[in-house]
Amino acid sequence: MTIDLRHFHGDNLPEEHRQVLLEVHSDAYREQADDPFVQRFDWFVDHWTTRSGYSCVVAYEGDTPVGFAYGAPLTDGSEWWRPHLDPAPDPARTFAVSEVMVRPSWRKQGIAQAVHAALVAERSEALAVLYVDTTHPRVQAMYESWGYAKVGEHRPFEDAPLYAVMLQELAVLT
Repeated sequence: MTIDLRHFHGDNLPEEHRQVLLEVHSDAYREQADDPFVQRFDWFVDHWTTRSGYSCVVAYEGDTPVGFAYGAPLTDGSEWWRPHLDPAPDPARTFAVSEVMVRPSWRKQGIAQAVHAALVAERSEALAVLYVDTTHPRVQAMYESWGYAKVGEHRPFEDAPLYAVMLQELAVLT
C-alpha cells in the first residue's frame, strides 16, 4: 500500500474537494448515518473550507481518498479553549483541527497520524486544539499519544456530543 498525502489550502481548492471530504465522511460514519449531528457534516465542510487560512491534507491510495485532516486558525478572541486554562499560554495563537478522519478499511495503518502530522507540521500558530467525543476514550488516548492534553470539556451545540477539549503545543515556525 502506497499512501500519497496531498495538501490543499483555501485559496486553491479544486472543485471536487468538497465531494472528497463528504465521500470519506459518508464511509467513515456509515453506521451513524441516521444521527442528525452526523447528517450536518456538509454544513461543517462549507463552514471550515471558507475560513481564512483553511488547510487540509488528504491521504490517497491511488485515486481513492482514504482519509483527511483539516482545520483553520482561530481568530483572536475566538479561542474557545481559553476558559479551560488560567492563565492561558502565551503566545496563544491557535490552529483548530476540525476533523481527522479515515475510512474504516484503511484504519489502524497510521494514516490518521500521518495526515494530522502533515497538517500541523507547517503551522505558524503556537497551539493546536481539537475536540474528542468524551464517549471515545481510545480516541482521546490516541491524541494524547500524539502530544495533546485534555484541558476541559465543552458542548459547542445543543445537539452535539460532550467533547474533551484537547490542546497541543506546536513547534512555532519563524
